[in-house]
Amino acid sequence: MHQKIGLLLLVLLLSLSGCGYNSIQKNDEAVIAAWGNVEAAYQRRADLIPNLVETVKAYAGHEKETLTAVVEARSKVSQVKLGADVINDPQAMAQFQSAQGGLSSALSRLMVVVEKYPDLKANQNFADLQHQLEGTENRINVARVRYNEAVRIFNSSIRTFPNNLTNNFLLNLPRREPFKAEAGAETAPAVQF
Repeated sequence: MHQKIGLLLLVLLLSLSGCGYNSIQKNDEAVIAAWGNVEAAYQRRADLIPNLVETVKAYAGHEKETLTAVVEARSKVSQVKLGADVINDPQAMAQFQSAQGGLSSALSRLMVVVEKYPDLKANQNFADLQHQLEGTENRINVARVRYNEAVRIFNSSIRTFPNNLTNNFLLNLPRREPFKAEAGAETAPAVQF
């Protein structure tokens, strides 16, 4: 009798090793780490903006509306709740993406204003800031792509057998939301000369 129970426990233990518990946990941690990289890239952009605004203000102070829009957009971004819990909440993720999209739009308008001021474009401080901002935008894109890949792997791991059983009965981890294209991104911008 004890041999049968021991054999049954051994079979049960061996079957649990393929249940995916550890791989789900590893994939969940990868999503959280990738999200941290996204947050860091966005924070870098937010940290550059005050210097950029002050530099532009020195040359183009009368472009107050555009400068105010950038400052307000940055303020909205800083009010959005950040943290790993955002990745578990589709509504919070949409709010985060919307705030970041508003800031991107305001920065684009600022760059259009800059084109009117050749002295500003020639200023080394502005050139350095613009270069840093361009690099940061690239980092943001790379971080979002890596985050989406981590989300894809995680979501697949909790939906495939036998991991889906482990998740449904033990972990109950929700699907993660990937970054999606901003509204209107499917339409190419019109270029006018």
